[in-house]
Amino acid sequence: MNQSGAELIIRTRRAAFNRAIADGDIAAIAQVLGRDVVMVTGSDSAVVSGRNAQLKVWKREFASPARAIYTRTPVRVTVSRVEPVALEQGHWQGVEARSGKSLAAGDYVAKWREVLGEWVIVAEVYATLG
Repeated sequence: MNQSGAELIIRTRRAAFNRAIADGDIAAIAQVLGRDVVMVTGSDSAVVSGRNAQLKVWKREFASPARAIYTRTPVRVTVSRVEPVALEQGHWQGVEARSGKSLAAGDYVAKWREVLGEWVIVAEVYATLG
C-alpha cells in the first residue's frame, strides 16, 4: 500500500475511534487498538497498558454520569517508508457529554502499526495544555 493510502486509512480509523467514543461503543474502540497498546494520559501521565486495560478505562468513563466525550483531530500523519508504522500528531479536546462544555484540551501523538493488514494504535501520548 502506498503512503497516501495508509494515511487515508489511519485518518478514517481515527474518525471511527472518535465516533466510538461519542457513542460509547466499546466494541468499535477495541477494533482500533493494538493488543499491547500503551496510553499515557494527558493530565496525570497515568500509563494504561494493553487493550483490555484501556477498554476498562473506557467502560468506566462511559458509565459516569459526568462523562466526557474526547475528540482527536489529526494535524499530520507521517507514514514510514521503511516499516509498517506511522506517526499521527494532532490536537484533542474533552467536552462534557450533557452540556458540551469544554473540560480540557491539548496535543497528542499516536503511533500506528499495520498488523495483519489492519492499522491499529500501538501507543498514544497526550498532553493537557488547556
